Amino acid sequence: MPEIHDIAIIGGGITGASVAYFLQGQRSVVLLEQEASLGYHSTGRSAAEFTRRFHSPAAGQLTQASTTFMMQPQAGFTDVDLLRPRGNLLIAEAEKADHLRKVYEQERANTPAGAPPVELLTVEQALAKMPFLDPDWVKAAFYDPDCWDIEVENLLQSYIRGAKAKGAKVRQSAAVTAARRDGDHWVLETASGEIRARTVVNAAGGWADPVAALFGAKPLGLTPHRRTAISVKVPGYDVSAMPEVNEIDEVFYFKPDAGQLMVSPADETPVAPHDAWPEELDIAYAAHYLSECTTLEVSHVAHSWAGLRTFASDRLPVIGFSGQVPGLFWLAGVGGYGIQTSPAVGQIAAALLTGADMPADVAEAGVDPALFSPSRFES
Repeated sequence: MPEIHDIAIIGGGITGASVAYFLQGQRSVVLLEQEASLGYHSTGRSAAEFTRRFHSPAAGQLTQASTTFMMQPQAGFTDVDLLRPRGNLLIAEAEKADHLRKVYEQERANTPAGAPPVELLTVEQALAKMPFLDPDWVKAAFYDPDCWDIEVENLLQSYIRGAKAKGAKVRQSAAVTAARRDGDHWVLETASGEIRARTVVNAAGGWADPVAALFGAKPLGLTPHRRTAISVKVPGYDVSAMPEVNEIDEVFYFKPDAGQLMVSPADETPVAPHDAWPEELDIAYAAHYLSECTTLEVSHVAHSWAGLRTFASDRLPVIGFSGQVPGLFWLAGVGGYGIQTSPAVGQIAAALLTGADMPADVAEAGVDPALFSPSRFES
């Protein structure tokens, strides 16, 4: 008799890896990744930021529910810190100065539990944190000390390593090309052979709707959006300890990365699922924004890339069993906050898959998993 797994997870990004980990060997698991490497599309191209501010209510709750794990991971999960202090400097030009001060007052009045308050800065104080800002452009600023860099690759590999230690199997270069029902389980045709599983978790990111179609499910309207980034050298400056910088309405942002600056025009262009590459216009916008608000002359872009951020129409994740197709579980639509909320999202999915109670961190953060049910799009 061929082996029948309890759960097959389609997608080896941070979301699929997290649920594989949090299942903790309670079910037999195989994780299938279409690419040769895990986390190739979205996970490996993220801004790698953890912050408890500037989220929608639901994303804020998921972040709060993930905070303990990210700051104090379980013993043996990793041998390095998952978070490194970065800080976030919010800036505005003259016409947005009053708007920035209103945002500052709102954020100060709604400081997340356990987070330090934001700090209103003078232009001189802002330049002390980021000395190549242009004082003729920057007219208002505040600082959020509760912003961290995430060790993304370590987080991803720790999920995978922990899942394997509990018996999970991981197959790369294993794109699912067809699926059929055989009694009480699914038969998946993959690029690396046939896989059988009673439940299939669709954690395929930007490919979630096309993957669901293989199982006869209707698309939920999950749309990938391209986001661009460039890397720029900053001669004469050691940027390693400098904060991230965000335009107050996130028209653009930049942050230190491997001794250079990573700059993004914060674009969100709807696209078909594909191996994303940046458009020349978006690269130009990124360089333009950096030149506009700083005294730097951007004469050369060292590197450019793009990634996919996938959203449902209501910008909420989709987590739960399909009401249309037996044995199909949706785990997608985590958009631009999938990495920082992966502990909560993985635990929610694992609890729903096994029928367990929601973990204490999830319940205490006020997360209502019913909000994420695919049923909201299936009726």
